[in-house]
Amino acid sequence: MLDLHRNSFKWLEKAAADCFSPLPITPNQYSFASIVLALACFYFLAKQSLFFALCFFILAVFLDLIDGAVARRKNLATKKGAYLDTIFDRYVEAIILFGFLFLPLPEIFFPSYIWIFLILFGSMMTTYSKSAAKEKELVKKELKGGLMSRAERNIFYFFAIGFGLFCFEATAWILAAAAILTNFTAVQRIRSAAK
Repeated sequence: MLDLHRNSFKWLEKAAADCFSPLPITPNQYSFASIVLALACFYFLAKQSLFFALCFFILAVFLDLIDGAVARRKNLATKKGAYLDTIFDRYVEAIILFGFLFLPLPEIFFPSYIWIFLILFGSMMTTYSKSAAKEKELVKKELKGGLMSRAERNIFYFFAIGFGLFCFEATAWILAAAAILTNFTAVQRIRSAAK
């Protein structure tokens, strides 16, 4: 849903570009660094040090904003860079979700690993339904929208880690909700493409 309102966040992109464009770091290097930070987040999730996990998660997500902003500011935006950014985003998300498996989460109707798998599957289908619609020429413009795109998933992960500082049951409920909403979004995009 937030991906449809990207223009509302142009000010944030401009601020990021102003701060980080002068540095001698390429957009692809920022993208790669987000994977390194996601690995650090994974490490601290596995160690159940959620404060540090949350810090590295925020940094990883922030770098995802920076890479595109810097690429556009420096006129370095390319199709290859956009492609790599999308791939790196999937790796970052998978790494974070893998980290949740190491938390002692209570069962919410199903074991937590079921919900985590469903989030991963739903996020994969949300992305794949978009790329398949374009590949099969069902849509002329990139398929966006839906209740729970990547930005919303990141917000859920932020709260899942943050609430885990105090209550793992809250984390489990947030992940269960994310699993349901992510798969609902995949269905929304599939229906939109099929129309």
